[in-house]
Amino acid sequence: MPLHILHFSHQGRTQWGVIRQGQITPIPGDFHTTAAFLQANDIAQLAALKGPTLLESEVQWLSPITRNQQFICQGANYRQHMIESGMDPDAKNYNMIFTKASSCIVAANADVLRPGHVRFLDYEIELGLVLKRDLTSRKTVTRDNLHQYLAGIVIVNDYSARDVQIPQMQFYKGKSYRSFGPVGPYLCLLDAQDMPLLGTLELTLTVNGQVRQRDVTGNLVHGPAETLTELSGVHDLFAGDLVATGTPAGCALSIPSPAKQRIAALLPEAAKWKMFMKVQAARPQYLQPGDRVEAHIASPDGMIDLGVQRNCIKEAS
Repeated sequence: MPLHILHFSHQGRTQWGVIRQGQITPIPGDFHTTAAFLQANDIAQLAALKGPTLLESEVQWLSPITRNQQFICQGANYRQHMIESGMDPDAKNYNMIFTKASSCIVAANADVLRPGHVRFLDYEIELGLVLKRDLTSRKTVTRDNLHQYLAGIVIVNDYSARDVQIPQMQFYKGKSYRSFGPVGPYLCLLDAQDMPLLGTLELTLTVNGQVRQRDVTGNLVHGPAETLTELSGVHDLFAGDLVATGTPAGCALSIPSPAKQRIAALLPEAAKWKMFMKVQAARPQYLQPGDRVEAHIASPDGMIDLGVQRNCIKEAS
């Protein structure tokens, strides 16, 4: 049965706890990293944990992914998002991978700071996979053995400065500004029998109460097992590392169709990007200071509920 974990601060002490209906049962021990927590705690033992509880309202949320872990991302991994990004989903048969700086990781209710030079700040709700063990050689991960490699899941919001990412062709820089990676609030630990639930999760993101993104993880193009297999053949992965699996359609970003992109490619470089900026400037969906973004992921039966991220957009000082 899925088990929800909160990483939090209370009375000056950083702790981990099992959360049930707003009540936190603190987990004995000090674990300074996500890897240390996962390696020291078994889901069955945690499920049986009892003892004094704290109210969730009395603690300060922390990210369940600590900043020493790798932050790996998949791009354009929902068919409709490919289309809105100007890609042909029938032609794109590769898994797009990039990284975000781990220093952008913040708590799920942290303010998101928009740098002064950024005009086009975008949101991207994503399901995050949290690794259970080190992968230092290529492994074949399947649906049947996924539980050996996947510890649990979290909500990720991959905030992106589109006017840096796209014209400069800088995914890393455009997505790695401080505060651009809220994670949590809950880390949901999964056992072998829970893995089928991964395809049933509903993702919803709102801005100022208006729904902008909504989809289900059953529509992922490259699933968790396939992705971990591929990544393990490229570089080392470690327990506690985070893999964000891509965002659904509904982003603020507007990309021309493939036909229009071919026409734009014939223009001088300066003219092409001037046109891009003009198109984006007409998009009211981009985030402004004072906007409030909420992200929620849960299964329809309530067995998994990763909580709600709530971020206020502020201008960076």
